Amino acid sequence: MRISIFGMGYVGLVSGACLAELGHDIIGVDVNASKVAMINAGRSPIVETGIDKLVKEMAASGRLTATTSAADGVEKSDVSFISVGTPSRPTGLPALDAIDTVVEEIGAAIRRKKSPHTVVVRSTVPPGTTEERIAPSLCRSAGRALGPQLALCNNPEFLREGTAIHDFGKPAFTLAGCSSDDAFAVLSEVYRETTAPIIRTDVRTSESVKYICNTFHAVKIAFANEVGALLKSFGVDAREAMRIFCEDRILNISHAYLRPGFAFGGSCLPKDLRAFLALAQAQGVDLPFLGNLLPSNQRHLERAYEMIADGGRRRVAFFGLSFKLGTDDLRGSPLVLLAERLIGKGFDVSIFDRYVEVSRLIGSNREFIDREIPHLERLLTRTPEETLERAEVILVGHVGPAEIAAIVDGHRGRTIIDLQGVGELEALQGADYRGICW
Repeated sequence: MRISIFGMGYVGLVSGACLAELGHDIIGVDVNASKVAMINAGRSPIVETGIDKLVKEMAASGRLTATTSAADGVEKSDVSFISVGTPSRPTGLPALDAIDTVVEEIGAAIRRKKSPHTVVVRSTVPPGTTEERIAPSLCRSAGRALGPQLALCNNPEFLREGTAIHDFGKPAFTLAGCSSDDAFAVLSEVYRETTAPIIRTDVRTSESVKYICNTFHAVKIAFANEVGALLKSFGVDAREAMRIFCEDRILNISHAYLRPGFAFGGSCLPKDLRAFLALAQAQGVDLPFLGNLLPSNQRHLERAYEMIADGGRRRVAFFGLSFKLGTDDLRGSPLVLLAERLIGKGFDVSIFDRYVEVSRLIGSNREFIDREIPHLERLLTRTPEETLERAEVILVGHVGPAEIAAIVDGHRGRTIIDLQGVGELEALQGADYRGICW
């Protein structure tokens, strides 16, 4: 394929050289004449493992060239990648000035062409940028609407400095944020010679994944460092402890717990986290990251309350009370705390949890509920249908098949607030459905 890449910085050059190695004809476009001259001479303007040799080889083969002319780049290609920088402003928000300039230049050059052209946003941009900012500007400049003659998609990069060439060739996946089949077909052809799966998603999700990945990497580093600081104070080599921690691929290093939903709770997570933080305080070790986990969890609980309270004091059908489905353990359940908050604020609440019977609660479980909701027994209902009677809001904490069926049958005219993520409820036609994170 004939591909132009706008921005011959770190991402643009590595991507261009690697795409050229795959057999594509690449023309890099950059405002910096020195960079352009170096690339055309077979020299890399950046320092990166293996890039000098690759640029030299691809330039010598004629598959990698560069220019300062945007018009020339578009004219000699069928696909244009945008890889310009989006540095931070003083507020922390990304500066999109370079994106705006390049989009207008690409659009103006496309206007002078008769053949179809595809634009791929590879720069890191906030969700909504491609659809709300780039697309209108591109269509206006190109004099075309998005369609068979003009395709637009998002294709974020996941290249680490020092291993970028390896990462390009062997990524976990290639992400294609495409709203049209034409755009996806083009990206599929671009990456046809790579071995990684191509995941197609909507444009906004694609834009968000890059931010999620880097934020999570920062979270992991901060977590490991704070854990290490405390363990060292106890004479523990945190490297060995973390090595063992990482051997668990079922819960620790996995997709477990990485599903947006409601706040965490139960008898273990809050208790052990509080103990860990108390140990740190006793040892004089400051853990600001871990210290904010409980306030963050509390704030998520408040988001659920605000979603319910947004429409005023309405009768609430409350499904699920224990800290997770299939147990009667109420200790530390965020759903208990949410119910307590609603009751305290004067909401009329009816609760259904098929696993919870007050008469069977014993020990610390009974002590917890007597302390938090001493009048729980009169709020519990016997059937899902009874719970729904006269309700104006349906709160889904956790539900099983029978509860889902009852809500599907009786949801009409009621707002559904879903903390679990129940696909059958989300798919209801005409329902006032609201998910806490979706």
